[in-house]
Amino acid sequence: MISLPSGTRIWLVAGITDMSKSFNGLGEQVQHVLNVNPFSGHLFIFRGRRGDTVKILWADADGLCLFTKRLEEGQFIWPAVRDGKVSITRSQLAMLLDKLVWRQPTTSRLSALTAGMALQPC
Repeated sequence: MISLPSGTRIWLVAGITDMSKSFNGLGEQVQHVLNVNPFSGHLFIFRGRRGDTVKILWADADGLCLFTKRLEEGQFIWPAVRDGKVSITRSQLAMLLDKLVWRQPTTSRLSALTAGMALQPC
């Protein structure tokens, strides 16, 4: 993943976004709907109607960057909020992109089973 400068915020744009939008359309949505400057250096993450595609808009010192991820199966976990924006952490972003439940991470069943076991000396 690209290294982000400290102070960079990561915003999930709530609701459904038309995935045919590109730099200008997504930047306009950030500016007019969220009232944030799209060149602020923050990440803005948009999800499509089917839930299998996200786009990330980010401005660095050289210009706008647009990243897209489309899942072959399944959907991205997304907040139920219909409008506005939701701030997430870098760890939550990594979990979101890996299709993990980033809102309440849980341990795997194997980890839960082995957590109480102690090693016995031979």
